[in-house]
Amino acid sequence: MSGHYPYGDPYGGGGAVPPPDDKGSTALRTVLIVAAIAGVVTVVAGLLIVLKSPDEYGLASNRDALALQKQPSGKPEQALFQAGPDVPPPLPQITPAPPMMPSTPLRIVIKRLGINAPIESVGLAKDGTIEVPPLDDANLVGWYRNMSTPGEAGPAVLLGHKDTRTSTAVFSKLYQIKNGDTIEVKRQDKTTAVFTVGGVEQASKKTFPTQRVYGAQENAQLHLITCGGTYDRSIGHYADNIIVYATMTSSYRS
Repeated sequence: MSGHYPYGDPYGGGGAVPPPDDKGSTALRTVLIVAAIAGVVTVVAGLLIVLKSPDEYGLASNRDALALQKQPSGKPEQALFQAGPDVPPPLPQITPAPPMMPSTPLRIVIKRLGINAPIESVGLAKDGTIEVPPLDDANLVGWYRNMSTPGEAGPAVLLGHKDTRTSTAVFSKLYQIKNGDTIEVKRQDKTTAVFTVGGVEQASKKTFPTQRVYGAQENAQLHLITCGGTYDRSIGHYADNIIVYATMTSSYRS
């Protein structure tokens, strides 16, 4: 392009004179503008009529006819039992069964968690703590023999690992147990004691609720213990314990 603009420089160069008005062109433009406005008014009016009655013109939307999907009704997770270390253990709102005579426990079954494991007795370690089952048998549960047997009056204490260095262990899902779940313990006398869960606690090992777990009880209680919380790699232990409190509510012959 040469840079010459026929009707003057649009960026303010100036100097050129605009062409004279053409009266015929002005009249034609007026007629066209009026016709265009009339056309727009006609189109708008037509659209308003269609929108008021979309069914008559085949424009009804199927959106309003679609059934709404049912919203998820997710239930909140069960709250963990929390109390001072001297508070009694939580009991289910149900009548406890009469205690039975002592008998060595052989097997524990928690159907909802898929647990079916043998039990062996454990005592005290040299440092005064309760022994735990050997790590080379991840599915083994320990019964603390210095306390009650499951089904006998008082608290019976069973311990199991959450995991080992190579795999999960028998109580890896214990934290998922719910109030009202049942736990069965098969005994040497051919009876099975059935316990109903009344509470689940996560307690720091630094403030372990000794009285709540080991304190005397009139009814037959079952307390399950495993590890929980965060894992401290520097010492090779979990920071907390998961403790399940259950009361015997029935029994039957195996």
